[in-house]
Amino acid sequence: MLRKRGLGGTNDDGSEAHGPPAMSSGSGSSSGSSSGIAGIGGSILASTAVNVDYEAQIPLLSPATNGGVVGNGGLPLHHRGYSHGTSSSVGKSTGYGDFEDDKGFKQRRQAAEQASNNLYIWIIPSILTILALWTRLYKISWSNIVVWDEAHFGKFATYYIRREFYFDVHPPLGKMLLGLAGILSRYNGSFLFDSGHKYPDSVNYTGMRIFSALFGAFMVPLAYFTALQMKMSKQACILTAAMVLMDLATLTISRFILLDSMLLFFTALSLYCLCVFRNYQQTAPLSTDWYIWLAATGASIGAVSSVKWVGLFAIALVGLHTLEDLWEMFGDVDMPKITYIKHWLARILCLIILPVSIYALSFYIHFWILNKSGTGDAQMSSLFQAGLEGNTLHQNPLELAYGSKVSIKNTARGGGLLHSHIQKFPSGSGLQQVTCYHHKDNNNEWYIRKPRDQVQANDTEFVKNGDIIRLVHAPTGVNLHSSGTHHAPMTAAENEVSGYGNETTSEYNDLWMIEIKDDFTVRKPSRIRSLTTRFFLKHVATGCLLRSTGVTLPQWGFKQIEVVCQKKADRNSIANMWNIEQHWNPALPSGTKGTYRRRFWKDFADLNVAMWSSNNALTPDPDNNPDALTSSPYQWPFALVGLRMCGWGDNDIKFFLLGHPIIWWGSSISLMVFAILFSAYLVRFQRKFEDWRPGEWDDFFFAGKVAFLGWFLHYIPFWIMGRVTYLHHYFPALYFAIFMFTFTVDHLTQRIAPQSLNLVMGTILVVVAVVFFYFADFAFGIKGPAKAYKSRQWLSTWHFYD
Repeated sequence: MLRKRGLGGTNDDGSEAHGPPAMSSGSGSSSGSSSGIAGIGGSILASTAVNVDYEAQIPLLSPATNGGVVGNGGLPLHHRGYSHGTSSSVGKSTGYGDFEDDKGFKQRRQAAEQASNNLYIWIIPSILTILALWTRLYKISWSNIVVWDEAHFGKFATYYIRREFYFDVHPPLGKMLLGLAGILSRYNGSFLFDSGHKYPDSVNYTGMRIFSALFGAFMVPLAYFTALQMKMSKQACILTAAMVLMDLATLTISRFILLDSMLLFFTALSLYCLCVFRNYQQTAPLSTDWYIWLAATGASIGAVSSVKWVGLFAIALVGLHTLEDLWEMFGDVDMPKITYIKHWLARILCLIILPVSIYALSFYIHFWILNKSGTGDAQMSSLFQAGLEGNTLHQNPLELAYGSKVSIKNTARGGGLLHSHIQKFPSGSGLQQVTCYHHKDNNNEWYIRKPRDQVQANDTEFVKNGDIIRLVHAPTGVNLHSSGTHHAPMTAAENEVSGYGNETTSEYNDLWMIEIKDDFTVRKPSRIRSLTTRFFLKHVATGCLLRSTGVTLPQWGFKQIEVVCQKKADRNSIANMWNIEQHWNPALPSGTKGTYRRRFWKDFADLNVAMWSSNNALTPDPDNNPDALTSSPYQWPFALVGLRMCGWGDNDIKFFLLGHPIIWWGSSISLMVFAILFSAYLVRFQRKFEDWRPGEWDDFFFAGKVAFLGWFLHYIPFWIMGRVTYLHHYFPALYFAIFMFTFTVDHLTQRIAPQSLNLVMGTILVVVAVVFFYFADFAFGIKGPAKAYKSRQWLSTWHFYD
């Protein structure tokens, strides 16, 4: 087997060389007649196979190049199509020593180095970047309506500009960047981004789309430099970037006001930084550059996790590689203990503390910007809401009295407001439903009453610790009720909680004892204080505690949260604790805003748990058929499904989210091919076959590992997730699968001549380009009847045309 090309490799004596990559050389050239991207790509590939005379030109990349190439010494490496001793001028020389006195040779060598740097570090990436910008920005303003999830993320950008608090299931970094895009585009926050509505002239939607598209464009040169770091051949590096450039699905989704282009960019950046860091780990561990790229890796995984939680899979990839690294060093008996400890400390600082800090910082800025009351208030604690401008919770009467009307919030992180509505339980008691609800609503309001056999005084009487009360639902008049007769609908081990009776009809099962747990402002309170007092509601008849389980009810319960009465009363569980949120009582004086203080880490934890709970609630409805937008993970790798992103009328500008068939099919097949290859190599290794020179297996294993494991970690979890899934959930996994595709092709073509290599790579590139232009209108937009593109519906499951 030939030795691996690119960074690293071996010297003639078999010792490992950690120099910069030599350029491919050989006889012959490659050319093609294809136009556009295919023509440019063919020319680039042809440039890697020009005739090179060893004495006249030895192209090398300098160790200091800014392409991320790592090296130390600049020695020539074994490379495809290159053999020592083939030039008559060289004879049997095995190094540069015979030429040291040849000033002309040195000058030619320096000129060759400069030419190589210009070509591979500047010219090719510049061409790729220009093409990426063209594909991402071409006709980007054509559709002047709110397309697909622009209705969500454009609205979130609006909230940042208005500084109004909102709630969403994703971390805030990407949405804050969209808010920045709005500011840079001089958007004033006056538009609500209703789906399908036309953008008014006052909204520079083009500028906001361009901002998102730039993240997608910069993925292309980033993919090229990442492939260089993986030590692929230059042809494979170009092909990798070209596939990222021409994938239809990632191209389409990067052209709108969405988070996905940012998620993909930071995923790509994480992979690049990891590869550069790994190469420094091989050549210059604990050096300044090593620390820089370790920190860059930590910063990038912190950023990707702050856009969407899918970024946690990138953290898992980096984490697994780190654990493998540390385990290997643990087995190095020659390594000093202090050095090993330094490796641990550096990784803890850069790969744990730094990412967590970036993630937390994004929330700190999020809270700082959104300082006004908004649509997401109810997802947060009552104390948090009281600190928002425009919120009236700070005006609550300070202490709770009989006759007060209140809303009661569960103190569990992500907990909702005690709620009821006229709908009945479909089973069990059949009485009126009682739930927890995360949004402000009149159905969250309850009156504090005495038991019916007790007379309420005319004067104000405050509710004290240990009092027995009735909670009467303000809109419907029913009493909060429970009994030991009926089981809760979802958590069958607990008692059902329902609404029963009215002001004149009630029973012993409607009585609750209020027991104080603690208060944030008073050490030993005897009365219930608004916002700050946490208390239990104990059912007098059975002794169980009112509890929010966090379990989402089915559609008959409107996807709200189940409320039960817990038989084995757990007084340490915050899900059993409640506080008064809104408090109305005209007989009592209003409070003041200075009474309540917010705490960042509590707010941070509350919001993240609420995000987690809402994510878990995004489950398919078993009572309804799947809609045209959702899809299943098994449909993704081979592009078995597409997605209509907007209205599909003949006069609509239509966008169809579809993977590039060749790229998606080829990348999926390559994953299986690599698995077979890897297994075969393991068998041969076990049988003591010597297939690899020093350093080659490490390079092969690393590149294959990060590509395959990156795909696996970003794809397989969706098989076990209970939430609804969409085609775009596959895009981060696809990015790694593309590297698997080109890496596998590159590895399998090691033995062929340079001319054949260029033919293989060029053919793949041309096929990818032709198919790209054939389907490009799906990304750039189609106007007119969809049936005009019926021939492009290669698979019946694409549903582009009915």
